[in-house]
Amino acid sequence: MRKYYFLLLIGCFLIFNNNLYSQWTKESGKGYYKLSAWYLEADEHYTSSGQIDPNATRGQFNINLYGEYGLNDRWDLVGYIPFFSRTYQNDILSRTTNEIIIPGEEVNSIGDIDLGLTYGLLQKENLAISVTLMLGIPSGDDAGGSDGSYQTGDGEFNQLLKVAAGVPFKITNTPLYVKAYVGYNNRTQNFSDELRGGAELGIQLFNSLWLASKLNIVESLQNGSLSAQNNQGSIFANNVEFTNFEVEAAYYITKKFGLSVNYATALSGRIIYAAPSYSGGIFMDIQ
Repeated sequence: MRKYYFLLLIGCFLIFNNNLYSQWTKESGKGYYKLSAWYLEADEHYTSSGQIDPNATRGQFNINLYGEYGLNDRWDLVGYIPFFSRTYQNDILSRTTNEIIIPGEEVNSIGDIDLGLTYGLLQKENLAISVTLMLGIPSGDDAGGSDGSYQTGDGEFNQLLKVAAGVPFKITNTPLYVKAYVGYNNRTQNFSDELRGGAELGIQLFNSLWLASKLNIVESLQNGSLSAQNNQGSIFANNVEFTNFEVEAAYYITKKFGLSVNYATALSGRIIYAAPSYSGGIFMDIQ
């Protein structure tokens, strides 16, 4: 099995998984902060043609901090810091003797950090539109392990520019909202640029529980020269494409503190894991 199919576009997945780029900006001094863990393990992957093939069991685990801080009623600071990131492969065993053929391996480090600014173009009660610029810092390990394929980052500095819009509304006095976004991700180090888009529908229940469903799409422009074979044994993540679906629940224990859980899976893809991911965390919402 060719080893360069194993890894997921972890930075992108984590961005989606932590509700980045909210189009409703904060007021001065207000903020949202979340400490969470994210986990994925897979023994299958989508190939470059979109088919599903088996692979040695590999996984990713991250502990991360996400935050939004309002500078004023128009500008927000946004940050995502995966301060612990682990990538690993399980032992490969003989099917006849159950002996270890290839020992497992793991790499632990910090992951790729994302920092940015959001500007509220329009802030109305019934409509919000914002623009966000996020900078992807290559702080993770892009060539770890004995063969260079154990990665906690992609090794490139990227700039994601995104426009988002959101509309709150009610049905029989039940609060709901709809969000949508489109974005362009400029990537360096001969990686292909990306087009991104998605939508989200949320509903509030019992005054303290929010449920949301999300659809995210990443399309590669196929304009990079980086080859899967020569990128340190992995393509983490040149020309990755996927459509993924998420469901998330956030429960407010108090007006400021709560718990959240998330489940996400790829509906289709190219060069990504064919397995769901799970995350959970605690958050503080200062309104």
